[in-house]
Amino acid sequence: MILEDADRRLLQILQRDGRISNQDLATEAGLSSSACWRRVRALEAAGVIRGYAARLEAGPLGLGFHAMVHVQLTRHAGDTVEGFVTAIRARAEVLDCFATTGEADYHLRVMCADLDAYNRFLDVLFQLPGVASARTNLVLREIKQDGALPI
Repeated sequence: MILEDADRRLLQILQRDGRISNQDLATEAGLSSSACWRRVRALEAAGVIRGYAARLEAGPLGLGFHAMVHVQLTRHAGDTVEGFVTAIRARAEVLDCFATTGEADYHLRVMCADLDAYNRFLDVLFQLPGVASARTNLVLREIKQDGALPI
């Protein structure tokens, strides 16, 4: 799908306010209501818009421990990587996981209740076949955060 300027305007507005009504979205984007609706549906169908979600605040949900975890695997054989990826996807504490170049093979953003909960997560992590090491960096404060929180 080739994005036009109108599509980009719609996406910028929707990222700021995913609950905006179609009429208000159309007005702000300078489109008719029907054209706006068609464009948004086309963006959804093309997979440009993956979904809509609420942004949650961690503190009131009891999620006081936030860390970046840098994981190294012992080997990169298909079954080792597949097992690691499958296990990580199943963990609610893991908000994001990126396969990267450099010293660590994977970078995880992890959030849980407290240090005890994090240690329980590490117990699971270190039982995964192929995990050689995990280095933890605590998040001291958030500068910008747009991801969904586990509840």
